[in-house]
Amino acid sequence: QVQPVESGGGLVQPGGSLRLSCVASEDISSIVYMAWYRQVPGKERELVARITNIGSSNYAESVKGRFTILRDNAKNRVFLQMNNLKPEDTAVYYCSVTVDGLGAYWGQGTQVTVSS
Repeated sequence: QVQPVESGGGLVQPGGSLRLSCVASEDISSIVYMAWYRQVPGKERELVARITNIGSSNYAESVKGRFTILRDNAKNRVFLQMNNLKPEDTAVYYCSVTVDGLGAYWGQGTQVTVSS
């Protein structure tokens, strides 16, 4: 059973930075995608950034140039470096791990609050 575990959320002022981390609980050699999503109450969960097992990445338009997704394949970890944070980035951020042939697994989420 793959169980992603997120860490690194918290409260930050506008313009500040945070780094989220996620680790898969098992050594899975067939991870296809690792991704970050976010969700605010009353809205659908949205893709923030995704990275493949060969390092190809894509981002939501709203975070391009501010967020960077990084992946450590050897340790089944993925990071989301968030810079120049804005109040509209406030959300619960979820890590998702997609395993070839098994589908996507989700973490429990970590709260990010951007406020002065």
